[in-house]
Amino acid sequence: MSRRVLRVGLIGGGGGAFIVWPHQRAINMDGTRRVVCGALHPDPEVAMKEAANWPYPIQGYKSYDEMIAAESKKPVGERIDYALIVTPNNVHFDPAMRCIKAGIPVFCEKPLTVTLEESDKLVAAVKKANIPFGVAHTYLGHWTTRLSRHIVRSGLIGDIRWVDAYYIQGWLATRTEDKGVMQAEWRVDPKRAGASCCGGDIGTHALMQLRYVTGLEVKKVSAYLETFVERRKLDDHFTAYCQLSNGGRALVRASQICIGHKNDLGLEVNGTLATLRWRQEDPECLIIHLPGQPDRVYWRREVQPNDGFLKKLPDDLMAEPTIPSGHPEAFHDAFRRLHACFEEDVRKYLDGKPFSCDGSKYANVEDGRMGIYFIGKCVESSTKNGAWVAL
Repeated sequence: MSRRVLRVGLIGGGGGAFIVWPHQRAINMDGTRRVVCGALHPDPEVAMKEAANWPYPIQGYKSYDEMIAAESKKPVGERIDYALIVTPNNVHFDPAMRCIKAGIPVFCEKPLTVTLEESDKLVAAVKKANIPFGVAHTYLGHWTTRLSRHIVRSGLIGDIRWVDAYYIQGWLATRTEDKGVMQAEWRVDPKRAGASCCGGDIGTHALMQLRYVTGLEVKKVSAYLETFVERRKLDDHFTAYCQLSNGGRALVRASQICIGHKNDLGLEVNGTLATLRWRQEDPECLIIHLPGQPDRVYWRREVQPNDGFLKKLPDDLMAEPTIPSGHPEAFHDAFRRLHACFEEDVRKYLDGKPFSCDGSKYANVEDGRMGIYFIGKCVESSTKNGAWVAL
């Protein structure tokens, strides 16, 4: 008999929210998870209307308080097995903490919280409850990101000297927030977004790619948070020069005012033996530059071990690609891979078995905290005219 389908509850996602749709598609993609209920909007009337108009039947709740209280009273198998939080940044901490206290695992959009104090409290609560908690750093879900991690951490490009981690967009090049665009309105509002717009929104993605692939941490930072669009309260351009834990250097940069750029997330890792390059907008491949040799381009599903550069490849990595090469995996597939990996840990938790939640398959609560810590130190450095600040 097949395993029962896990039940997922949404917190946020109504009123035109973008990010809920990739998540809900990814949740339903494997047939082993499904969205069953949601508290979709802070206005109770709108929340119920949004639930009634959902593309398929789900139970609506007037608030996340009501949803968590009602679901936590149900027996396992009838209650939600995990909650997905897709609200603005300032409404991450409270529902996440309430879910943890109710014994409900959480998959939360990034950044984790708006303050380091809140992040510290979440980390402590997750550890005390020993409960699965994931942070939706989407691009870790690309198969080529995982291959990149294996290549770099196996030492195939040598000791890391320099990393360029970037995320460049152009959608906030004008005062988009004045045009009724909800996604822009809350991102540039310090009360809802926190201390940083560009850095917190997409700079944390660049940081996470760096940390996930290389295994290195930022030890010192010299940063500038800049605002190019007049009267905007938060940064729309972010630059952080970093000293890494191995003594190497890195640039973590992000911008939302570069016209023509869409979701240009990329990573270049320069080692003593080779350079690795990867871009999110072309996620089916990664490129290896070796001195005195033609470039090696590795395509998903076309990777072979022991090819003169690669050695033995992990069985779980090679088992992951789901469709033949030439049929591109993309954004939704990255989300699907994250939810599938989170599902494994949720099932172990529900069965009373040990689970790892170690950051190797999806970002965990400690990764989320590190993003907030990093942004805070960058803000501190920027207010000191780019002075070096230790992490």
